[in-house]
Amino acid sequence: MSSLPPYLAEKLLQLCHGETIAASKMKHEITSNLVNEGIIVEYRQGRTKSSLQIPHPEQLADYLQNHFGIGNLEAYIETARQQEVNRSDLVIASSDSKMRQVRTFKGFIVNSYEPVEGSINDNPYIINPVTGTFVFISDYESFIPAQGITIVGIENPENFSRIHLQQELFAGLRPLFVCRYPQNQSKDLLKWLQMIPNHYLHFGDFDFAGIGIYLNEYKTHLKNRANFFIPQNIEELINRYGNRERYDVQKVNFDRSVVDEDGLVNLMAILDKYKKGLDQEVMIRV
Repeated sequence: MSSLPPYLAEKLLQLCHGETIAASKMKHEITSNLVNEGIIVEYRQGRTKSSLQIPHPEQLADYLQNHFGIGNLEAYIETARQQEVNRSDLVIASSDSKMRQVRTFKGFIVNSYEPVEGSINDNPYIINPVTGTFVFISDYESFIPAQGITIVGIENPENFSRIHLQQELFAGLRPLFVCRYPQNQSKDLLKWLQMIPNHYLHFGDFDFAGIGIYLNEYKTHLKNRANFFIPQNIEELINRYGNRERYDVQKVNFDRSVVDEDGLVNLMAILDKYKKGLDQEVMIRV
């Protein structure tokens, strides 16, 4: 049998408290089974309507314990309502760690090519991964980078993993690199960026799609704390390595009226001049 849906658990709790509920509001296989077991009593009201009651709540308690491992219906409902729970909470509530989907690994990965100071839970912490490794920040709510650290958001995984080959791009900055992928962690990353005061620099593809990702996913939330990274030799790179087909496809659906950042205006003029877009991966080799 499937697990007990939270909405149905709430209806059963109402019945345990002596309420009467229309049968039409509790249509489910579990309800039918409880009626067949005599735990829920159905009272007919005319030819088409009927209502449900539970005369002996202790019988329902035994049924829920035996069939679903639920020892406390109120605790089960409370756990189901919580936005964030641990698998241990689910086992206590229902004897089933898979009662609902739980993101065990919340957080995001960070990278750097030089030590980056910060703190976690008010304890000093230095991020300094060995080349070929990353640091996973799970308790991101308490992670605070030092003042003066620029958070560089990288759109594509290859640039993130090989950032040590791109150090010259960020000369003069004290960067901490974060990655937009995997996607199921991007919401945690955005929440964290909104919590901290550090400046955000977006390092993405140099095309309309990359600009759109920056504007829609970051700039709209971070406002003046965000900028788009554009290397000084971008015109030469677009002319030499750019892709014309990407430009033709992406320019159609891009709303230029939303762009008011000077650097992006200049970048779009270069894209239009050469009618090309450029993948950021080229920065690893040039």
